[in-house]
Amino acid sequence: MNSYAAEWVVLFPHHGPGRKHLRKILLLPWQVAVVNDHSGAFLRGLMQSDGCRYDRKVGGRIYPAYEFSNESTDIMQMCERACERLGVRFRRPSRSQLAVARRADVAVLDALIGSKDAA
Repeated sequence: MNSYAAEWVVLFPHHGPGRKHLRKILLLPWQVAVVNDHSGAFLRGLMQSDGCRYDRKVGGRIYPAYEFSNESTDIMQMCERACERLGVRFRRPSRSQLAVARRADVAVLDALIGSKDAA
């Protein structure tokens, strides 16, 4: 499927030449309103595109966790804000990673995203 329209730049103003993580990614006011109103869907999209759910071993027991990774500082900040709006606690193991490991927070993401364990 193809689509050609001059309006695409209005919908995606952050699109442009060069690497995404090297240019500024800013949402327009109407995009901020949509993300704020639909933080769960936004976070689900981020996790589905650049995140993963995995099992981590702690003290011999297996626990599920989520990780999001992106080289863009702006996108990482958007992910942090979405987590904060949803009350999901996270940590930043590195500049380009965000990790969610507490059971209650993993459960929130499982409810938003769906997990392989959900039947």
